[in-house]
This record gives sequence, C-alpha cells and structure tokens, in this order.
Amino acid sequence: MLAFAPLHAAVGVAADTVTWLAGTLHPLTGGAATAAAIVLFTIAVRLLVSPLTLAQVRGERRRAALAPQVRDLQRRYADDPARLQSELFGLYRSAGASPVAGCLPALLQAPFFLVMYRLFSTGEGSTGGGTGDAGGGLLAERLAGVPLGWHLSDGLAGAAGPLFGALLAALVALAWWSSRRARRAAAAGTTMTGGTGTAGGGTPADGAVPAVLGRVLPLLPYLTVVAALVVPLAAVLYLVTTTAWTALEQAVLRRPQVSAGQPLDRNS
Repeated sequence: MLAFAPLHAAVGVAADTVTWLAGTLHPLTGGAATAAAIVLFTIAVRLLVSPLTLAQVRGERRRAALAPQVRDLQRRYADDPARLQSELFGLYRSAGASPVAGCLPALLQAPFFLVMYRLFSTGEGSTGGGTGDAGGGLLAERLAGVPLGWHLSDGLAGAAGPLFGALLAALVALAWWSSRRARRAAAAGTTMTGGTGTAGGGTPADGAVPAVLGRVLPLLPYLTVVAALVVPLAAVLYLVTTTAWTALEQAVLRRPQVSAGQPLDRNS
C-alpha cells in the first residue's frame, strides 16, 4: 500500500546509509553494529529536521505571546463572529504570526518519520533483500543475539525477554514524562482560554475543544508503547531513540518562559 516509487526510493537510500554506518561502526561495536547504526541514523535524521521543529516552536511562542490580545478581542466581539475573525486575522498578520504556523513544520517532518518507520518495521530496501521477515537484510542482523526482525509475539526466550523489557520500560517512562507535560500544557491552555465556559469570551462549544484535547493529548504518548508491542526489534530501537529525542526537545525548546517578576514552575 505504501510501496509507491518515491517512498521505495527514499527507503532504499536510508537502508544504504544504515548499512554503511553499520560497516563503519563494526570495528567498535561488533555484532551490535546495525543496532548502533539505527540509533545514530535516527539521531542524524532528527538533527536534520530540527530546523522545522524550531520553526514550529517559534510559531507556538508567537501565538502564545498574542494570547492576551486574542482574549481581549474575543471579549469585545463575542457577539460578532465575522468581525472577530477579521480582527484576529489582522492581529496575526501585524505580528507576523499565523494560527496554523505550527502545523506546516510538523507536516514537513512526516515524510522523514514515515521513511524511517517503513525501513525499520519492514526491512524494505535493506541489503540482502529483506522483506520484513527475519530471514535476510537489515532485520536479520542481531542485538545481544536477538534478530532485529524479532517480535514480542515470537517469544521472550533467552536475551529477548530482558532486551524487550528494558526497551519497553524506557518507552513507558518516556511516555509518562511526555504525558505529564501534555497534561500540564493542556491545563495551562484551558486556563488561558477561560476554561470550558464563556469566561474567555468564547462559547461553551469553543471551550469544549480544549477540554477534549486536555483529556486526549496526555494519552497519545502511550501509543508509542502500544506500537512497540507489534513491531520488530529494529523499529522498537527506532521508537526509543526518536521518543527520547522528542523528550529532550520538549525539555530544551519548550521549557517554561519566565516573565519579569514571575517565578519559574520547577515542576513543568
């Protein structure tokens, strides 16, 4: 379904890069060379798309800085939706911001993640003609004696149990941390928009959207854990690496912005 030409070509390039990295690392890492290459390749791609992440964060901060003015316009034009939309558009344009500025960078990152997930979950394009089974190519390589094409459903005998256990524990810890931050961010967003009522100048329907997001967003990080239960070991390594990188980005790029005279919340 996803094996159309551009994606297949991109996955092939990614597979060649991972293979080259594994060969380069082999003198240092031995049999774990391919696993190490997966980790390094994932980090390299995340560094490559980091300018898009920075653009997304800048857009979010611009919108956050305009929040007081947005709330003021919502109060003034609560009974005139057309005028409210016009005033909001003018506000964002004058500030060089956009209510959807954070969406485009996120969409541009999606193809990179699709290519990596495709490669590490199916072995498509890898040397040796791997097609998703553990019989050849990238997924036939091993980590601690466990093939990178091994699934949890294949059993937990030998080193598979401790290895999958450690990786899943790392994913659960990262998901908990991300969920905690999402919950705090949703609570802060609900406060800024006036809760679920009309204190912020909106309608009850307007307030219902942040309320629903506040319940759903903290659950999304755990989808990574669910995915790790069904994908092969190579993809689990990718998921742990990219999730850890995302957590690091969250801690560094989205740390609380302190205004003058405002104490920093150490629990954020």
